[in-house]
Amino acid sequence: MRSIYAVHPEDFKSYPTAKMRERFLLDDIVKPNQINCVYTHYDRMIVGGASPVDQKLELPNYPNLKADYFLQRREMGIINVGGDGEVTVDGTTHQVNKLDCLYIGKDAKSVQFASIDKNKSAVFYILSCPAHANYPTILMSHAEAVKVEAGHSSTANKRTINKYIHADGIQSCQLVMGLTMLAEGSVWNTMPPHVHDRRMEAYFYFDIPDGQRVFHYMGESDETLHIILKNYDAVVSPPWSIHSGSGTASYSFIWGMAGENLDYTDMDLINITDLK
Repeated sequence: MRSIYAVHPEDFKSYPTAKMRERFLLDDIVKPNQINCVYTHYDRMIVGGASPVDQKLELPNYPNLKADYFLQRREMGIINVGGDGEVTVDGTTHQVNKLDCLYIGKDAKSVQFASIDKNKSAVFYILSCPAHANYPTILMSHAEAVKVEAGHSSTANKRTINKYIHADGIQSCQLVMGLTMLAEGSVWNTMPPHVHDRRMEAYFYFDIPDGQRVFHYMGESDETLHIILKNYDAVVSPPWSIHSGSGTASYSFIWGMAGENLDYTDMDLINITDLK
């Protein structure tokens, strides 16, 4: 399991494109019939993807964890962005269709991923962070998620925010997770931007049309840089960094956080006119 280490904001300002991509971009986590995870040193969040096609995939116990099994000291959130699939947790199978979310609590010993139809394979996006208590495994469908309408077509940021794992939804130790879907013709996410010094965040972009890209903006508000992302790319956002994007077409993305609290609204807002 690859590791990504924390970066100081002053060092970040000198990064060329290649180093930015090396330190923050996760562009290899979705591969057919593989599970690929990256260990980040931002609140010990693990970011991964499981893409079963014609075989069942078992979540491995990576040596990095120094644990008896993956979730011995961790919790996990999973959102499917592909075809209908199944996740089996300690012998209990949950059908996780596109945009459904499954939370798995600490101490689950076996997690397996499978697609229902190999011709429309599932793509499971995974976030896992340390946990101090055991919360029950819960499946939440996309229809059940709390939905918040935000933005406006006149500013090209009309979007629907879907909340799954949060203080008033699926309960967790420190994981917060959901997804945002931009309306057709809207391309900007998270405007006005914000930071939250008490939590890291990771974005996973999906449903980006073939041949299109998303510009993901990072850095402190007075000196921003960008990374260009394709479909199924993820990016890690340090607590000191903004995390906003603009696409050459509409898209969706999964957001996930870990850190000091579960308060979704814990944000330090930045005026658009203060961006540089």
